[in-house]
Amino acid sequence: MSRPRPRHTTMPPRFRRPPPRSPDAGQTVALVALIVAAIAGAAVLVGVYGGLVVDRTRAKDAADAAALAGAVDGESAARSLAEANHGTLEQFRRIDERTVEVTVRVGRARATSRAEPIVVQVRAGVPGPPPRSSP
Repeated sequence: MSRPRPRHTTMPPRFRRPPPRSPDAGQTVALVALIVAAIAGAAVLVGVYGGLVVDRTRAKDAADAAALAGAVDGESAARSLAEANHGTLEQFRRIDERTVEVTVRVGRARATSRAEPIVVQVRAGVPGPPPRSSP
């Protein structure tokens, strides 16, 4: 005896209806895209701010060095030292007989510094201060 052929209880795949979608379907993609955009924006801001901080620090260092060189050897020494520090000497001004003020630009930052030469007098035969003793 042959068994009767069972009837199909399910429809073939091409005729099946997809399960109903929830109203929140597709929200994940939009949320992930928003988070990625926010992280990228934050990274750009950190890079820009970091560059400004680096430029400001380099400008201050170059201005300090140029002011010291200018106080001892004049404007040409200040200019060459500012250029050695990747900067541009924008202003060199004598405040008084000994003191100079320089303004240096490095990248997008500008710094001003004042200096005067330090005179160290060394007398022959006079020892320096006694060494510190450890307790």
